[in-house]
Amino acid sequence: MPKIHSTLGRRLVLALAATLLLPLSAAQAQDGKQLRIGFQKSASLLTLQKSQGSLEKRLAPLGVTVKWVEFPAGPQLLEGLNVGAVDIGYVGEAPPIFAQAAGAQFVYIGNDPAAPEAEAIVVPKDSSIRSVAELKGKKIALNKGSNVHYLLVRALERAGLKYSDVQPVFLPPADARAAFERGAVDAWAIWDPFLAAVEKQSQARQLVDGRELVHNYAYYLAERGYAARNPQVIQLLFEDTAAQARWLKGNLAQAAAVIAPLQGLETEVVERALQRYQFGVKPLTSGVAGEQQKIADAFHGLALIPKPIRIADALPAPQ
Repeated sequence: MPKIHSTLGRRLVLALAATLLLPLSAAQAQDGKQLRIGFQKSASLLTLQKSQGSLEKRLAPLGVTVKWVEFPAGPQLLEGLNVGAVDIGYVGEAPPIFAQAAGAQFVYIGNDPAAPEAEAIVVPKDSSIRSVAELKGKKIALNKGSNVHYLLVRALERAGLKYSDVQPVFLPPADARAAFERGAVDAWAIWDPFLAAVEKQSQARQLVDGRELVHNYAYYLAERGYAARNPQVIQLLFEDTAAQARWLKGNLAQAAAVIAPLQGLETEVVERALQRYQFGVKPLTSGVAGEQQKIADAFHGLALIPKPIRIADALPAPQ
């Protein structure tokens, strides 16, 4: 019961916040006059889009405004999407699976290309740990339900360990970094730009990144009704995202200089992270959906989610 009350409590708080803080936005969203985008500050492309105001210009002829709603990580963003605080969100692989298993209502509307190098398991520079196999019995910090949750599962599996062989310590990125640097945990599973930051600033050492283990796709999700009612808005969002992505990849140093102060990071850190991410949103293919189903099945097999789910149930209806 405590876990159920905790989950319901979080949703009620978010719902209340949405009611008290976004009354006009909610009304505008109902009539399609406002697009509310849930994003994380670590999502560099969306942070760039927000700063440039390019999407607002594309949507202005439709009479649609944009509201950017920031969340600390994917699981919290999915809670916001589920209670109606946002219309569209951008997250990694694992959060939608945990959210769907908890009954959240959303649809996948697109994904960015795989970026396996943009997440890794790291240890302090002076750690005696030299391989994933040596993590047996160790404490590993990670954000529960985030993309690195699956990275950890796969890395342990390849090293001949079970998930139960390690001690996961569930912390959001800021708290995880503090625990990592004071030695309260032995390793940290984390994504960029937090990964690039701890590598540069603390000389953290990678044990393994996502290559040959995970795809690390990033997904665009939408409230089902919003997606059905506003295909033109979504199309313009994707057109703008693609245009900004092309500029970013062709101008990494300049893009990093714009994004870095918005993320509170050094330009060099942001540029390193941008090099490891891939951008270019596309509609989900059956192959990408199948890879997402593999993650869902693995999580259910480890009892990380309470019931099996079908990714197909969270895909838009065929047009």
